[in-house]
Amino acid sequence: MTTILITGAGSGLNNGAALELAARGYDVIAGVEIYPQQRALEIQAKQRGVNLRIEKIDVTKEGDRRRAMSWDVDILVNGAGIIEGGAIVDIPAENIRRQFEVNVVGPMLLTQGIAKKMIARKSGKIIFMSSVVGILCGPFVGTYAASKHALEAIAETMAMELQEFGVQVAVINPGPYLTGFNDAGFLTPKDWNDDPATRVFDYDKLAFPFEQFEPSMAFSSIVDVITGASQLFRNVVAPDLAGGVREQSQQIWNRKVADGLGTRDGLVQQSYDLKPETLVGSS
Repeated sequence: MTTILITGAGSGLNNGAALELAARGYDVIAGVEIYPQQRALEIQAKQRGVNLRIEKIDVTKEGDRRRAMSWDVDILVNGAGIIEGGAIVDIPAENIRRQFEVNVVGPMLLTQGIAKKMIARKSGKIIFMSSVVGILCGPFVGTYAASKHALEAIAETMAMELQEFGVQVAVINPGPYLTGFNDAGFLTPKDWNDDPATRVFDYDKLAFPFEQFEPSMAFSSIVDVITGASQLFRNVVAPDLAGGVREQSQQIWNRKVADGLGTRDGLVQQSYDLKPETLVGSS
């Protein structure tokens, strides 16, 4: 039986994907960051009537990573991640570091150990849960986007390096889904260890700058990537969004540094206009 380790399964899209994988009969190790999430997932699995092996895996903790590296894993899904909302010029240093420790450094170190076991047996698959903002960018999600851009670079490089050993690498790029994850990121300025008077923006007036999709529609597509039903390296998971993402990623080649200078960017204005937890089509 194929064994799949998915981190960050305590909430959000990874949570739904872990339960869907288990429902399809896969041997799933669901990694959660903290013990309360472990109990909550146990209840979810019982209600769903599926079997999950639930383990505490905080990817920033060396001991947790070491335990996970000792397991026999056929497919590793690096899903653990956090989002730090705020403008690049405002986010305190400790919050920037935390963003990259959770989203980049921890997953990369975990992957190193598991990948070497895959290399030894010449089979396996490594998946990085990136984001549409791992390809594009958006205001007030810049550090999160930067961490996901870093994952894109790691994944592309590993795909080249591990090809000869029979190890597959892929990325999943979800669009904005209403799991609570994105909106929670815009609460983080409340806990910053800084002087609010020095901030450029008033975060009480801002919200996540994109309308969000209903999350259940994403679970099946994510599982298709994990299980190999999709053979693509990059997988944009959002309704009818892939073409637009490709088109927007090309526009940067024609943009001039003075375009729009002195005016507010449209997406910045959208952060002012949208309410938290806005579903697509409801605004």
